[in-house]
Amino acid sequence: MEYSNDTKVTEFILLGFTGQHDFWHILFVVFLVIYTATLVGNVGMILLIKLHSSLHTPMYFFLQHLAFVDLCYSSAITPKTLQNFVSTKPSISFTGCAMQLYVYGTFITSDCFILAAMAVDRYVAICYPLRYPVIMSQRLCILLLLGSYTMGFLNASVNTSFTFLTKFCKSNVINHFFCDVPPILALSCSSIDINIVLLTVFVGFNLAFSVSVVIFSYTYILAAILRMSSAAGRKKAFSTCASHMTTVTIFYGTVCYMYVLHGTNRSQEQEKVASVFYGIMIPMLNPLIYSLRNQDVIETTINKIQIYVFLKENPSE
Repeated sequence: MEYSNDTKVTEFILLGFTGQHDFWHILFVVFLVIYTATLVGNVGMILLIKLHSSLHTPMYFFLQHLAFVDLCYSSAITPKTLQNFVSTKPSISFTGCAMQLYVYGTFITSDCFILAAMAVDRYVAICYPLRYPVIMSQRLCILLLLGSYTMGFLNASVNTSFTFLTKFCKSNVINHFFCDVPPILALSCSSIDINIVLLTVFVGFNLAFSVSVVIFSYTYILAAILRMSSAAGRKKAFSTCASHMTTVTIFYGTVCYMYVLHGTNRSQEQEKVASVFYGIMIPMLNPLIYSLRNQDVIETTINKIQIYVFLKENPSE
């Protein structure tokens, strides 16, 4: 749909995936299952950590908020995508598009910095175990968390504001399944130079800073582990970091593929698949990764189940 210079865009059409109308029922079921698993996994992780005092440590403090931000940015995308699968007109209002981009941008940026804070926590735990309770104080944990959310709000506020201050007169059809900055800017008929600069600066800084913190932390962690004389000690140290290393590799790998390695060699469909992975799949995978690879979470879950079964079988106890 073409627009003249004086036409005001009130809604956008989300083009979605190629062949979406032919396979909408399959896509709907797949996305619904993923989102349901995301809700159950992340809400379950939050409640498990909150209700069990043995998990009230800095590592699980950050993990609880990682589950929260995963839940938030997945919820900003998936419900509307599910609605558009069954809709004859897969549209989103101008305001709704802006809000979707803002919420998504806020929490996915916060995710980057929370992962970096978790890397710092593991660095202190392994390299300075005796000073760990003093260094990773409640005050420091709260400050790191507030910094993560602040960077998320700042990044989303600036990029969302400048994105929707541009004039849209080429079309109102977004070649994506949700409102993201690059496909929205493709519809602008005004200069987007400042938008490109802001996107490059913010995304570049966020990724460069958080990835640098992770690399720095794990370089020292690896060196500390290799210096350990006990094989059991090395195994325990690796196991405490394995879940976080897995999450970091998957998350930063897909985000870098989408934004840092952006180029003409990739089709729009490839970029949509990458967006599905880090925007919808990763929030589902994180609780599974931490649940299956973390002994504390496994033991706590088993204990809770055993207590529940005991109380059901012995109601008078």
